[in-house]
Amino acid sequence: MRPEVRATAQDGSYPRPQLVRPQWFDLGGAWDFAFDEDVRAGAATGIPDEFPTTIIVPYPPESPLSGINDTGYHGIVWYRRSIAEADLENAGHAEGRTLLLHFGAVDYRADVWIGGRHAASHEGGHTPFSVEVPAFDGEVDIVVRAEDDPHDLTQPRGKQDWELEPHAIWYHRTTGIWQPVWLESVPQQHLTRVAWRPDIRDSSVRLTLELGGKPTDGTRANVTLQLGAVQLADVSVAVADAREEITISIPAVRNGEQYDHLLWSPEHPNLIDARIELVDPDGSDVVASYFGLRSVGTAGGRFLLNGRPYPIAGVLSQGYWPQSHLASPTAAALRTEVELIKALGFTTARLHQKIEDPRLLYWADRLGLLVWTEMPSAIEFSDATVTRVTREWTDVIRRDSSHPCVVAWVPLNESWSVRYIAVDVRQQNFARSLYRLTRALDDTRLVISNDGWEHTRSDLFTIHDYENDRDRLQARYETPDAIAATVDGISTNGHAMLVGTAAESAVTASAPVVLSEFGGVSFAPDDGSNAWGYRLVQSPADLDRHLSGLFAALHASSALAGWVYTQLTDTVQETNGLTDENRVPKLPAARIRAIVRGADESAR
Repeated sequence: MRPEVRATAQDGSYPRPQLVRPQWFDLGGAWDFAFDEDVRAGAATGIPDEFPTTIIVPYPPESPLSGINDTGYHGIVWYRRSIAEADLENAGHAEGRTLLLHFGAVDYRADVWIGGRHAASHEGGHTPFSVEVPAFDGEVDIVVRAEDDPHDLTQPRGKQDWELEPHAIWYHRTTGIWQPVWLESVPQQHLTRVAWRPDIRDSSVRLTLELGGKPTDGTRANVTLQLGAVQLADVSVAVADAREEITISIPAVRNGEQYDHLLWSPEHPNLIDARIELVDPDGSDVVASYFGLRSVGTAGGRFLLNGRPYPIAGVLSQGYWPQSHLASPTAAALRTEVELIKALGFTTARLHQKIEDPRLLYWADRLGLLVWTEMPSAIEFSDATVTRVTREWTDVIRRDSSHPCVVAWVPLNESWSVRYIAVDVRQQNFARSLYRLTRALDDTRLVISNDGWEHTRSDLFTIHDYENDRDRLQARYETPDAIAATVDGISTNGHAMLVGTAAESAVTASAPVVLSEFGGVSFAPDDGSNAWGYRLVQSPADLDRHLSGLFAALHASSALAGWVYTQLTDTVQETNGLTDENRVPKLPAARIRAIVRGADESAR
């Protein structure tokens, strides 16, 4: 067995960074593959008799790295891979233990067969699920069927296009497996979920443990917390139920001299390691985890981090790569993405219309980057939309609620799927219910009911405005009175910004204001005929001059709590990134950083 690991020192390859075991086996690589229309199902099992080609998992078949590179309409795809005893050894499996098959994400609906028998179904293209692998001799086939109807506009899809080719702001589809698939061996009684909820005012953290089944009498959890070489807590408690909550006191937080050295922030991303041992009469399960001590709030028109005003300097991130689409091309690329965002001067990433790979959140935790998590939207409103979004959003919050980097939840964006929210009571109730549901599941973060457009109730009053004239942009957001005039009635973006009850609107209108989309400047040195953006410039000097003016306009504001620039990278036909699609900055990185940070106020 491999030695135990510290969760804060992992290399970023482990697919579930806040519940780490020392041994696992990555099933990425070559799998047998078939489009449904190219094969016939077997009479006995419904599984295709043959798989005519090979795909590289976890890259979607639309992407070049998959080896398929077919962006056509394919609503059903099939995967097959054999696992053998050598794979079990690599996963640390032994007699008397349970073998788990984990899927990071399969878009959109998945069915799994093991040894020809149906083992599991899962719906939701952005959330994980696991399957228990029964004992076998020799080797056994794993078969996955993924169904992703490109024309079903009630599926949460984000920026995936329903048209054959990308148009406007939508991109090629991501079908099937697009996050890691891996094997893990666990004791029969084991931990399935670890969640952290810090409370710095109470000098404590609440730990939630979820087990694979009801524990036997005498089961205990031993928990050790450590910051670097300093032990902060060591507790042992009885575990009586399959879900147990433990409040752990951290006395060091009470010491005012040490307080700032313990808290997590982008400037000081202090992470606390946890070792959790679940001990029952038949054995033990040991996992590593981590969390950050920090608080999020609002006051006086400002966003607060750890009780202090913290201006939001954000960038919109699509999380899309030309060679792998929504999948990351490598595990290391996720660290590089976080490093790039920070190097360009931003403290915050608004992860747009995508639930990111947890390994990116790990790097945001470890390197210090604030994150807004946004649910990929459906396109049309229906009962199916309500059901699907609500169920998947709940799973998203459960998966990511322990990451200190996540400071805001965004269940809806720009009225996608609720286009008539200004006048339709059902759509208002949907937005309202998502806000309340999110607050019920996690009241430690801010919730934005419908980012940028018509709000019911939101903890930040977010506005999207692509005005590209510096003087007009500054005039709209320079003072509280100017902002009030901008959003009064129908805003300059063409939407009624407050559509809730009078009480909801009053709360939202008094919340800190964030210009959560602006800019969108497209740099196209040719005629721009293949470029999409909100403003076209044709030379590096023009780009520098234009960006300097826009950012200077917002730095002049005394009323904004922050802003989010559109966008980090070029993405397919959207050429309004600060970098190209390969993450190469369009101006020197140091120059972009100076503009973002407001170090140059000379360009007007």
